[in-house]
Amino acid sequence: MHRFKKLIIAASVMMAFSGAASAATVLNNWEFDPNGPAGAGPVTINEYLDVNGNGFIKITPTGDGSIGSAYTFTQFSVFNSVQYDSLGQLFPITHGVTITAVAETTGTGIFGGAFVFDAGGTFKIYSDSGNNYGSAAGIFGANVGTLIGSFTTLAGGGGVVDGSGSPTGNGQITIDAVAGPGDLTPGYWFAPGGSPDLTDSTVLSFAFTNANTTGSPTSTMISEIICQGAGFTGDGCGAGTYANVGGDHFFVSNNGQFKISVVPEPASLALLGVGLLGMGLTSRRRKAAS
Repeated sequence: MHRFKKLIIAASVMMAFSGAASAATVLNNWEFDPNGPAGAGPVTINEYLDVNGNGFIKITPTGDGSIGSAYTFTQFSVFNSVQYDSLGQLFPITHGVTITAVAETTGTGIFGGAFVFDAGGTFKIYSDSGNNYGSAAGIFGANVGTLIGSFTTLAGGGGVVDGSGSPTGNGQITIDAVAGPGDLTPGYWFAPGGSPDLTDSTVLSFAFTNANTTGSPTSTMISEIICQGAGFTGDGCGAGTYANVGGDHFFVSNNGQFKISVVPEPASLALLGVGLLGMGLTSRRRKAAS
């Protein structure tokens, strides 16, 4: 029973954060040090980190697979960021590192309609001084280096898909996530003006990407992202030749922006209060029913 109450609190708080994400104001002029505590100092991010990446989506129809029917999906994606605000100040040149990320999410959708992400997925960000992205180190070089941020995805976001479940051409996909106190590594993420360090804050993130289906991923992408990262066991992973299959699985490329917003501490406590209130109401209803 105690465990069940904890789950109620967690679910209620996650729902509250999801609502907060939709109303949050993107933070401007925050500071980011790609090298962390050993670096020469942070750079000022006017609004976003530029991101590029690839991902594999596996679809499981829950109906007959026709347009208008439902499905669930799993997604494994890798990203890298080599600049901010599209200014051309490349991190590998100016700081000697590449910022990379790995996202693992699940969700639901409607063929020929929209899809949304479930709460509880992960979005982990790394600072890699070896600039391994695109290699066979780790998984496509995206999860090596220093872990500098761990975000948990929120319910919602998503985008629009065609009748096969693939993103519409250059369609925008949104992933909302949250990092709680302690989820950001000290020395990398800072509020405007360079203080405070955001490691003790609750930070919302918003990734906006334009996704397109890719029919011919490279052999490294297949082995690293599809087979190793996503755990796919079909053609291309061990035997046969990989190919996208509409309504079942496909590979995508994407590019976009990564933005953040800081949740003020009183608001963060209020969100926790919503979860506690939900638990209290559930408890009182149970007592009344007995």
